Amino acid sequence: MHLFDVHAHLTHPRLREREAEVLANARAAGVTSIISNGLNPEDNEAVRALAERSDLVRPAFGLYPVDAVLSEMEAMGVEYPREGPLVSGEEGVAWVAEHVDACDAVGEIGLDGYWVPEALWAKQEQHFIALVKIAMQADKPIIIHSRKRERRAFEILEELGTTRVNWHCFGGRVKLARRIAEAGHYLSIPANARRNQAFTRMLETLPRTQILLETDCPYLAPDRDHENEPKNVTVTARYTAELWGETLESVEEQLNENYRRLFPIR
Repeated sequence: MHLFDVHAHLTHPRLREREAEVLANARAAGVTSIISNGLNPEDNEAVRALAERSDLVRPAFGLYPVDAVLSEMEAMGVEYPREGPLVSGEEGVAWVAEHVDACDAVGEIGLDGYWVPEALWAKQEQHFIALVKIAMQADKPIIIHSRKRERRAFEILEELGTTRVNWHCFGGRVKLARRIAEAGHYLSIPANARRNQAFTRMLETLPRTQILLETDCPYLAPDRDHENEPKNVTVTARYTAELWGETLESVEEQLNENYRRLFPIR
């Protein structure tokens, strides 16, 4: 197989101590490209260093939607289980702007209404819009994280006129996912699709030209009792072949074509 993972967190504490093993497992499974997503300046630096060590890894620099307003959340007394140093949203946006030429995508970025109180939504949107504009100016694809604010994130992207977008682990309604796909955006399906009705339905009904694969590792493993790794995109590819009634080879060809369209190989 020759597959890809468009959304991984290889710098996560649960994976970074096993870096060599995780990458070797991916190669053995036929994974030829992994986009590792950064969450904040410190994590972006770790992603960049990892990509310099491994030709399997493509860096994506981002600012997690919660990180974008985390300093304000803490000032309000809102609890959030963060890791790493606290930076302002302005600092996070500035870091991406300064280093965008060194990445293959901008992400993950987006809107989060699960952790973030409504009083900070406008501030969060300001940072999101700034990051989208940075990506567009640099001609980089965007990787979206949105939780409980999918419709608003889509509205903003449409207003800004960008279509080079992948929605990671889409949690909104399947009907909205279809609208997003019809607008030319992509949606990446995690490795837990077989046990998730919404992801299964997306694989069955979205345009096949708009589907990508991801793991969001170390989260969302096919088996919830095990750590997720990029190698598990092969599990989703086999499940997709089953749902589509196609050979694994034809599914692999379609998915790779989709991947190269949004993330051209340099």
